[in-house]
Amino acid sequence: MRVFVTGASGWVGSAVVSGLLSAGHSVVGLARSERSASVVASLGAQVRRGSLDDLDSLRSGAASAEGVLHLAFDHDVAFSGGFDSASRAERRAIETLGAALEGSGRPLVVASVTGGLPSGRVGYEQDAPDPAHPLAVRFRNEQVATSLRERGVGACVVRLPPTVHGPGDPSPFLRTLIDHARSSGFSGYIGDGRNRWPAVHRLDAAALFQLALERAPAGAILHAIDDEGVTTREIAETIGRGLKVPAVSIAEDDAHDHFGVVTHVYASDIPASSAATRELLGWQPREAGLLADLAQDHYYADATPPTQKHEHLNELEFNVCVIDGDPADHE
Repeated sequence: MRVFVTGASGWVGSAVVSGLLSAGHSVVGLARSERSASVVASLGAQVRRGSLDDLDSLRSGAASAEGVLHLAFDHDVAFSGGFDSASRAERRAIETLGAALEGSGRPLVVASVTGGLPSGRVGYEQDAPDPAHPLAVRFRNEQVATSLRERGVGACVVRLPPTVHGPGDPSPFLRTLIDHARSSGFSGYIGDGRNRWPAVHRLDAAALFQLALERAPAGAILHAIDDEGVTTREIAETIGRGLKVPAVSIAEDDAHDHFGVVTHVYASDIPASSAATRELLGWQPREAGLLADLAQDHYYADATPPTQKHEHLNELEFNVCVIDGDPADHE
């Protein structure tokens, strides 16, 4: 299958491209910069230059493909105070890709997030987001995508958890916690640390995108979730063992003084399930889970403070950044 991929040079996208090529598909990756083009070419894929605002390039790329994977989202705009603007650009891109595929039955797989689902309980594939959540606009874009089945497009959605981990993980969440533990001499968690955090390995997420492209029915909502809900105490204890420092509970009233902008998201309870996805497609994660991966040396080898590139963000922007994915994920 000839596949057009947006976000092809990103953290998840590059793994998706590699998996598709290994499976015998041919891939054309959208690249908005020389750096992105170099990454796409090094993977063995063809390069199409353009951005999410270049609708002609999107239209042409989709029209000449047998399937489309849309993983791109403009985080540079989103995290400089333009999240709504970036979300509108995402909607235009989905509409443009859908129009190019209209009436063909060809697949269009759109990446989304689980982060806006209601907190305090397990989120399922059929669940709607919390309408008050800052990410609710992205769920409305999901509806744009799945409605394309009425126009003869095999469109479906894959929701990613806030942590997609693995060697080279660019996300600010885990690295911020490690940075705080390294500088303070202890690995903290808030209160009893029983709040839960979902995750998936990058390669397992990539495998689900490929399955969705090849087999998912039109209109499906899929969850790329391996760990349904790892407690933040377990995360802190694992980081503590990695740095050889104790894990310590921090009272809720004192948490912001210690964790700063990561406080709100670290206190979130946002587990999510992939049971329906596994039953539908037979997807089975095979890579290390979050705690097993977090125990590896690659998370502790870099002594450079990992939060520097996020210091300009306020607390809301940082929280959306963590839950919606790192800017490096969607170039």
